[in-house]
Amino acid sequence: MSKKKIYIYYSLAIILSLGSFFSYFNSDENDFSERVKVSLRSVGNQLLLSTNDSTSLVLPIREISSYKYQLSFQNNLSFEPSDLTTIIKNSFDKSSLPSFYRIAVFRCSDSEVAYSYEIKNDNAKDIIPCKGRVLPNTCYTVDVKFTNKTQKFLKKYTFLLAFLLLGIIVFFDFLFSNNKHTHSLSCSKNAITIGSFSFYPDQHKLIRKTIEINLSKKECELLAIFADSPNQIIKRDELSKKVWEDNGVFVGRSLDTYISKLRKKLKEDSSIKITNIHGIGYSLEIKE
Repeated sequence: MSKKKIYIYYSLAIILSLGSFFSYFNSDENDFSERVKVSLRSVGNQLLLSTNDSTSLVLPIREISSYKYQLSFQNNLSFEPSDLTTIIKNSFDKSSLPSFYRIAVFRCSDSEVAYSYEIKNDNAKDIIPCKGRVLPNTCYTVDVKFTNKTQKFLKKYTFLLAFLLLGIIVFFDFLFSNNKHTHSLSCSKNAITIGSFSFYPDQHKLIRKTIEINLSKKECELLAIFADSPNQIIKRDELSKKVWEDNGVFVGRSLDTYISKLRKKLKEDSSIKITNIHGIGYSLEIKE
């Protein structure tokens, strides 16, 4: 894995860690519960006022379980369901509460459901039955259940999930890079050692330490001939015939050009030298 990638991943990890830290310590879980209770008290008050009751009390809001709350009243009441749905919607909107919830109105006497409906933030999917039928005067409790837990979970743990995703990406990137590196250094049985270089004729490349140097077809063929006879003079005619024999017209300067290219690619190792034997040919000299 390159240093640039490491720096990028390291920076992202720091950003996500800080985001997760502040997200955790600024969790709105308690704030959400308090906003729901305030909003439901407002719902209870408005519902009583809609029945011309300005004296009886709204009892303390109970948190029955996670994301489930109960609204209850001091005295009996009678109301029209559409008033309840409108009051709850307006109150929840003002308090910026989720638009996914289920309402159940229970009779205190037998805990039977007198009325219920569900809101899914989509008019086509909202289920609101029995509008216009006034509920008889008796004791009621109103249960509110916020239903879109997945959305809340993702909102709360966004940074943690992103951090986990980053970890998975880094893992597979490292695994892929490692496999690629291993693959590039594999097939050692086909490697020819030339000084500090490993020469892979079949793959047209040289490797020195972890650095790969690509070779052209002609460079590879020439180096293979030299590597087969190190520290020996190989005549120009022999090199030309073996490398260019099946490739049409041979231009005399082509050999010198490719020899020059090979020298540049081998220059990192001072123990290797391609020497020109004037008028005869070349020799790959390798100092022990």
